[in-house]
Amino acid sequence: MGKKMISIKNLHKSFGAGESRTEVLKGITLDIADHDFMVLLGASGSGKSTLLNVISGLEPSDSGEIQYDGRDISGMKDKEITLFRKTTIGFVFQQYFLLPNLNVDKNVRMGADLAHNPEYRKLIEDVGLGNKIKKYPYELSGGEQQRVSIARALAKKPKVLYLDEPTGALDEATGRNVLDLLCRLQKEMGFTMVMVTHNQNYDAQCKTSKVVSIVSGGCFF
Repeated sequence: MGKKMISIKNLHKSFGAGESRTEVLKGITLDIADHDFMVLLGASGSGKSTLLNVISGLEPSDSGEIQYDGRDISGMKDKEITLFRKTTIGFVFQQYFLLPNLNVDKNVRMGADLAHNPEYRKLIEDVGLGNKIKKYPYELSGGEQQRVSIARALAKKPKVLYLDEPTGALDEATGRNVLDLLCRLQKEMGFTMVMVTHNQNYDAQCKTSKVVSIVSGGCFF
């Protein structure tokens, strides 16, 4: 295992209050090394997406520690966590969340501008859309739209790329192609990758560093 990049200790997260309170994360402890490809595997409702949102800074935890290179983000104020997300992480969701009034180039440039990255068009080539740079989302297939969202996330030059069911809205063949692309780009660019999925067939394509099974808000390796 390489240098420890993310260290999660006794993480708790619940929703609701009183009798309607539901504890989703129940004391999760987990380490993720630099350049890892970690898969969070679990059934729907097991808490894996909540875990991803909390450790990436999209949602606050109730208690516990989330450290990046020794820096605890769990107590950060709003401005600090916004800057952290801007400079440290990229996110790819199951739904593509592209802006429909912007073409491929401008959608990817949104991520690039956050990192002052003038070379973002190479990423558009890398994801195989160099010939569709002026196309709009409605002119692209689902797989192509997901490739745009991947390029947009990576244009930020993130240290960690989080993926929440990135192939969930795609057919099986297209999903395999997207996963192949992600694995290739991770090897070439060296970012850490953490992916949530319920699909147990991912490992036939990508050699992961670690698989964590999420079961009812807890985890085991």
